This record gives sequence, structure tokens and C-alpha cells, in this order.
Amino acid sequence: MPGVALIVGATGATGRQVVEQLLGRGFKVRAIVRSPDSLPETVKANENLTLTTANTLDLSDRELSEHVAGCTAVISCLGHRGTFNGLFGRPRDLVLTATSRLCEAIRVGESKERTKFILMNTVLVENVNPNENERRSVWDRSIIYALSWILPPHNDNIQAAQYLQTGVGIGPDRPEWVAVRPGGLVNESVSEYSLHPSPITNSIFTAGKVSRANVAHFMCELVENRDVWDKWKGRMPVILNAKQGNTKN
Repeated sequence: MPGVALIVGATGATGRQVVEQLLGRGFKVRAIVRSPDSLPETVKANENLTLTTANTLDLSDRELSEHVAGCTAVISCLGHRGTFNGLFGRPRDLVLTATSRLCEAIRVGESKERTKFILMNTVLVENVNPNENERRSVWDRSIIYALSWILPPHNDNIQAAQYLQTGVGIGPDRPEWVAVRPGGLVNESVSEYSLHPSPITNSIFTAGKVSRANVAHFMCELVENRDVWDKWKGRMPVILNAKQGNTKN
């Protein structure tokens, strides 16, 4: 039975897809947005959508806890804007700070069921869990390392993923989480897609493409389908359009 999901970054290109698809599945959706203007009028008029106009990082811990309370899942599609100020201005730790504060709100909450946390990350972030045995070339690792110094948003994504792996970890008293790592994002409709524990190529320049609609669909599956969640919780799946891989969702 559909529940309640909180989404931050709901007005981004992928976040909007998550909102629409969850509403289409009958979920009640809470969305924290800086401005609702980019959401379609048909979405804003949906009686199952509750909008809060605010900057997520400006909310107090108590306010965040109130938004999280009673949620089946919390989904972060936050990202830095592709402008100069978005790439190099503050806050440089937008994704990390939102991730840590939302996970803490989940941890201290009193939900009857464990609230899932889903982070939209990127295939350019390496999975440091030794159990996954992720293989990257020396060249790829060098580029990823350089990008973390040159582009603050990339380092922010790395730190957010590492926080989930080391700061949250896995345990009965910890929030359950999944960090979704899309390939290059494109605007296409929902289609067949593939899921992988690690990138399927040895180069970040041929990492593959995936539609935003497919990323949103997988996130919705993580929220609604217990088997899908149990398979990927505590992990960082890479998602690609199906023609680029053989492992189906």
C-alpha cells in the first residue's frame, strides 16, 4: 500500500520525474522546494502533493524532523546548479549537509517502520566498499581525484556517498540507504534499463547514458518494491539504459 515520501530537490530535472511518478503510483508526496514555479500546474494541483517553499539547509533540525516524520522514504535529488555561482559558490557541501541532516532526522524519528533514504549520486563517484570490488583504471581514478579538487560539486557528491558508507553504515539502529549512480543523464521517456553494482566500462568517458525518467522509475521501485530494496540497500547501484548492459532491474 502506498505511503508517504519526502523529496528534496523536487524541482530539478530528475526530481520532478520522481514526484510525478510517485504521485502516479498513489503515494502522498511531501516536497521541499525553493520555488514551485518549475513544477507543472497539474502536479501542483494534485491533492496528494504537499509543497513547502524553503531552502532545505535553512530548516531547523526540528522542522526537518517534522517533514520526515511518518515517511516511508526520503529521497534527495539535490544538486548544484550549472552556473558559475552554482559550481563554485556556497554552499559547497549542499548534498553532504542535506544527506547527513536528513539521515539524522530519520535516525532520531519515531516511525513505526524504518524510513528508507535514497540519494541521487553519479557514476563518477567511486564505491569505496571493498566488498563490491569496484575496478577503476589508474587513469579514471586520477581524473576523478582531479575533478574533486577542481569542481566543488563533484567533491560534494563524493563526500555524501562516503558519509552514507562510513558515517551511516549498516546496522539495526542506522537508516537504511541506497545511493543511485546514473550514467550520463538524457531526457527520454521510461524504457527498459539495467542495474549494475559497478560501472560496466573501464573509462568514465564511456560510462553510458540513462534517461532521467528511468532513474526516477528505479527510485520509485526502491520505495515501493521490498525485493528491489533488499537487493540494493547499503549499496551504490549504477543505472543505465538497457542496451548498454545485460543485468535487468
